[in-house]
Amino acid sequence: MANGNSLASVNHVVVLMLENRSFDHMLGFLYPGKQTPAGQPFEGLTGTESNPDSTGQPVTVFKIEPTTPNAYLMPGADPGEGYMATNDQLYGSDNAPASGTVAPCQGYVANFAYTLGWQSKSTGWPIVPGTIAGDIMGCFTPEALPVLSSLARGYAVCDQWFCSAPTETLPNRAFVCAATSQGHMDDKTHTFTSPTIFGLLDAAGQGWAVYGYDKEALTKNTFTQISTAAATHFGLFTDFQAAAAAGNLPAYTFLEPSWGTAGNSEHPNYNVAAGERLIHDVYEALRGGPGWPQTLLVITYDEHGGCYDHVPPPWGATPPDSTAGEFGFGFDRFGVRVPTVLVSPLIAPGTVFRVPAGGTPLDHTSILKTVEQRWNLPSLTARDQAAPGFGDVLTLTTPRTDDVLAGVTLPLSSAVSPAIGMKSHLEEVRDELIARRYPAGASA
Repeated sequence: MANGNSLASVNHVVVLMLENRSFDHMLGFLYPGKQTPAGQPFEGLTGTESNPDSTGQPVTVFKIEPTTPNAYLMPGADPGEGYMATNDQLYGSDNAPASGTVAPCQGYVANFAYTLGWQSKSTGWPIVPGTIAGDIMGCFTPEALPVLSSLARGYAVCDQWFCSAPTETLPNRAFVCAATSQGHMDDKTHTFTSPTIFGLLDAAGQGWAVYGYDKEALTKNTFTQISTAAATHFGLFTDFQAAAAAGNLPAYTFLEPSWGTAGNSEHPNYNVAAGERLIHDVYEALRGGPGWPQTLLVITYDEHGGCYDHVPPPWGATPPDSTAGEFGFGFDRFGVRVPTVLVSPLIAPGTVFRVPAGGTPLDHTSILKTVEQRWNLPSLTARDQAAPGFGDVLTLTTPRTDDVLAGVTLPLSSAVSPAIGMKSHLEEVRDELIARRYPAGASA
């Protein structure tokens, strides 16, 4: 066993990475009183946290219940999520903070007000009618997210897991696959030429797969190392379900949601209830397959997407590369906390998993580190070399047989996102990347 845990018993690591939600926004109310029923500390919400509005008046966090109007479309618009917007949310200024400055985390309402202002005057930015700046302080209750919350309580929740960079989607998705964004800090259409976890697995003779939900995976076309890999490495969600049922999952599986505005990525302001169904379907596919006793599922989100979180992201991140990136960012601080749930029959129920105080915190490259530890792979960059793994969450030697979602009713939402019918940004990125690979007249 690695490090005295049951990581050596894991034959399948599966990662589902969703979109643009912060920890407090999704799981802050998971355990009342900031501790579990067993007394384990939990860095959640007290319900008194607040941010000032434009007049300086505090806007307190509030609960998004299943009965809240447009609950599953909250916060009602797409908050600011790039590097400068994140600085504004954390530090109250677009400008980079002085090194080591602890973020007050008091700019979320003001930044959302700014974002709503320019979006309301621009085409292509649908806003749910009645949305106000204070809506950014809304945080779901466990009753509103019964699938994610039941898995978090039934297995392990990571309450100090940070995205890898304080910016938007594509750089953070690069970190989870390659431990670097090669200096990129924006969501413009990029390809990444760096080595990936998929290449490490290939070199070690271990299998891997990337599944898009209903269309070719964005990941396939983002990383040049795998863009021409054998078709057997890729598929759709139905192919994943079939592989799980047949016991044919490889060592490492990476799952994408549907990127469409009517899809299940949970990107604001798309339907979160659809994402709940996706999480449910992934869990049920794995639990129903013969490989379940040897499986570790990681459910996480690429970045916070401008949604409120009260915990300042730590400094001291190890830069993956020798030079600074866009905006002069040195990759020496982490991004905002994101919801991460670890699911395995080798995990004790009710676990809150975090690194010991003073240690390097968990971030997306911890996924890489755990895979590297399991199959004795080298590091990709200095970032994943420095990252902690999470094999120590696997404390059981006999796999559990209970079903933590037994009796859970999937949430339903009749609300229709005003974004439906529009092409999402990531759909545009995927289509552009595919067009680059297959110019007009070329055969796909």
